[in-house]
Amino acid sequence: MSKSTGELFTELKEDKNLSGYFQRNRDELILPLNEYLEKLLAGKNLTKKEIVERSGLNREYVYHIFSGTKKKPSRPKILAMALAMELNLDEVQYLLRYAGLGLLYPRNQWDAVIISAVEQKLDVVQTNELLHQLGEKTFLD
Repeated sequence: MSKSTGELFTELKEDKNLSGYFQRNRDELILPLNEYLEKLLAGKNLTKKEIVERSGLNREYVYHIFSGTKKKPSRPKILAMALAMELNLDEVQYLLRYAGLGLLYPRNQWDAVIISAVEQKLDVVQTNELLHQLGEKTFLD
């Protein structure tokens, strides 16, 4: 992405031809969530099968997210996938923003546990154990 959001706003306000705007700015527009997740997988050299195994999520649910048939996955499930992909905190926050979900907020106890888990590079099982120990809901609750 090379254009600022302000530049895109200006161009969009001045351009009456939306199809031309979309065509010229194809590389500037946000991909569907499933395509972004595919890029993450490729960048991390992971497979969907590995995400299923590492996340503890239902296989069909994960495959529906990756196929694009599940348009709005839940925040805990996206976070379980993020841990399974071993994303760093910046990548997790970006993924949450990308998915249209709330960012992790350190004043929220559940979120603070997740932030700590990401920073400590805990896996989903370890994070679930920590959540349980602290009386918080786990990813699958």
